[in-house]
Amino acid sequence: MRPGWCGVRSTLVGRFDSFAGRGEDREIRPTSRFRRWLGPTLRLVVPVVALAAAGAAAGAADSSANVATDQERARLDVVVIDPGHGGPDPGARGRGKLTEKRLVFEISRRLGAELEAQGLRVVYTRDGDDFVSLAQRSAIANRAQGDLFLSIHANSAPRAEAHGVETYFLSTEASDEEALRVAQIENQVFDLQTSAPGSASVLGPILADLIRTEHLRASSRLASGIQRALEGVSKVGRGVKQAPFVVLTGVNMPAALIEVGFLTHREEARRLGTERYQQQLAVALAAAVLRYRNTEDLRVQSSIRLGASR
Repeated sequence: MRPGWCGVRSTLVGRFDSFAGRGEDREIRPTSRFRRWLGPTLRLVVPVVALAAAGAAAGAADSSANVATDQERARLDVVVIDPGHGGPDPGARGRGKLTEKRLVFEISRRLGAELEAQGLRVVYTRDGDDFVSLAQRSAIANRAQGDLFLSIHANSAPRAEAHGVETYFLSTEASDEEALRVAQIENQVFDLQTSAPGSASVLGPILADLIRTEHLRASSRLASGIQRALEGVSKVGRGVKQAPFVVLTGVNMPAALIEVGFLTHREEARRLGTERYQQQLAVALAAAVLRYRNTEDLRVQSSIRLGASR
């Protein structure tokens, strides 16, 4: 090391500390004693450091932009609502003229209005008393690039005393005999679709692949939140269950099937037939969706930030 270099180094460090990070193109002028050794070198030190600092700042800005983009992409914005049955398929029947297809259509419309009022986009798998195959319902949801799929139904049972709300998510096996019975009833419409495009059996490899995805865990969280919300209205809960519902097999998003009550229970059917109770159910469902969205947003944001920090 040449004599006196430490002195210049000390001078450099002092000037570097003064200007680094400000993006200023400053020239450090060495004393005449050391100018002949260093020549133009010192003129380059601060500009290079300033460029490095600016590059780091730009990288941080790009990283922040990427995080924002990831958060925006992951945000729950589109909800697909599937009013069960329709057309020649009335679904369950209650006393008088009340049918499942009419009841769930009304609840679905009310639910959609609540969600749209909160800024979400709503897509319906049917917008009238029409028959829509289960395969077509899945296709509608996927084309809309939905973030959630909610299939709304009403229950029935051989025992007139059965009543209450229950929420399902997909599984290859039913969680109990009652869940299997409900799935078999809702899947009966599959027999009406034999001439519909794409209505060949969908319960094989597709289902097995689907339940291995992240959507299964998300569907479980969604179903649990919906069930809690509905029990606050119904006061009678039958729990969260799993079953192989055909309508849930083809959707590429978290999905739940909701049974809002039993049309074969005299008192529950009477309540389900009133606009007031239908609105209460719709409001509860909307609140569950919004809570799920907020929870999932926080989960995604936490994951994105963790990834960005690595």
